[in-house]
Amino acid sequence: MSRVRVLPDPDIFPALDPSYVIRRPALGLADDQSPPRILLLYGSLRQRSFSRFATEEAARLLQMFGAETRIFDPSDLPLPDQIPGDDHPAVRDLRELSIWSEGQVWCSPERHGQITGIMKAQIDHLPLEMRGMRPTQGRSLAVMQVSGGSQSFNAVNTLRLLGRWMRMFTIPNQSSVAMAYKEFDENGRMKASSYYDRIVDVMEELVRITVLMRPHATQLVNRYSERKASGVAVDPGTDHSAAAIAR
Repeated sequence: MSRVRVLPDPDIFPALDPSYVIRRPALGLADDQSPPRILLLYGSLRQRSFSRFATEEAARLLQMFGAETRIFDPSDLPLPDQIPGDDHPAVRDLRELSIWSEGQVWCSPERHGQITGIMKAQIDHLPLEMRGMRPTQGRSLAVMQVSGGSQSFNAVNTLRLLGRWMRMFTIPNQSSVAMAYKEFDENGRMKASSYYDRIVDVMEELVRITVLMRPHATQLVNRYSERKASGVAVDPGTDHSAAAIAR
C-alpha cells in the first residue's frame, strides 16, 4: 500500500486571490535548483479530519510555490515500541520520507490542550540518528494546529519544542485555526479567511527559508560532538568552513 496520500484538486484554490500571489517566493534567494522537497504530517485519523484538510491546503500552496510535496498517511502506523525493533512497513516508509525531505510541515489538532497521540507517534518514530543518517537534523519546519474551540497555541508551542529537540530549524511564522469546523466546506476545502491567509504566509516563508538554507545545510549541522563521536578529525591545514559530516 502507498502511504503517500493523493492530493485532491492540487491546482484549485477557491480561497486564494491570485492578484497578490508570488508564484515563486524564493526566486533570487539562491541559484536555480530542483524543487525543495517537503514532507507533511497531520495528526488525526477521522474521516473528516481538519488537520488533514489544513495539511492538504498547505501542500497545494507549496506545490504552487515550486516545491515537491509528500503527505504521509499514518492510518496503519503502530505505536512506538509496539513492534520489536520498529520493524513495520509504515515506520520504514515514514523514516524514508523524512530522509527524502529538506523541510517539513507538522499539523496537529489540539486535544485536551495538547498535540494528539497520532502526531506524537509519528515524531517518536523518527530517530535522531539512523545508520549514519539523521532523518530530521538540519531540515526546516513549519508548525500548524487546528482547534475545535477558541484560538489556542498549545499544540504549535509543543511542536516547536519537538522541532528543536529533533534539531530542526523551525520558521518564525505559524498557523493556528480556531473553530476549524467552521473554516472548511463540505468538500474539505478551506474558506477564504484570515486563517487561510496565514497558511499562505507560512508556506511562503517555509519555501524561502528552505531554499536559503539549502546551500549551507551540511555546514549548519557540522558539530564538534558528532565529529568526535564518528572519529572525523580536523586537518588543521585545511579551511573547514564548509566541511560536512554525513547525515
